[in-house]
Amino acid sequence: MEYYTWVLTFHVVAFMSWMAMLFYLPRLFVYHVENIEKKEFVEVVKIQEYKIYKYIGAPAMWATIFSGITMLALNPILLDFTQNPWMIAKLLSLALLIIYSLSLEKYRKELENDTCKKSGKFFRMYNEMPTMLSILIVGYVITKSFSILFTAIIVILFAYISYVIMKPKKAK
Repeated sequence: MEYYTWVLTFHVVAFMSWMAMLFYLPRLFVYHVENIEKKEFVEVVKIQEYKIYKYIGAPAMWATIFSGITMLALNPILLDFTQNPWMIAKLLSLALLIIYSLSLEKYRKELENDTCKKSGKFFRMYNEMPTMLSILIVGYVITKSFSILFTAIIVILFAYISYVIMKPKKAK
């Protein structure tokens, strides 16, 4: 356990770096698709998208995963789900966050190749997912508990936010 707090420190910093990419990259996608006719602007955004994913996001994701595995190896009691049922919810949320992160690379490549058909509105809505998942993860870790009420409130709140973002605007 001597090294646990150092690994935890690295884990938190890696998670923060990963989240920075997860929060910012979809916003770049919004700018990209909403300014598609401005070729010079789009070329600059493509470079930003590539660099933030390849140089910050992907390494930070893997650092988060490997430091998390190291923490579990140093403190295997965390995997005793009878004592730590919150860990199941945290790991499921983490799995969704990893899938989300990998989907951003898929969209980045589509945008790079000018084959993406998603709208700015879609990416605005999609940008809400890491916020929801990070609130769930941090909530489970800090409280060391799983609350169906907490989880339901967060999911319903973000479903409503997504609905508001995606609903068609009324004609004036």
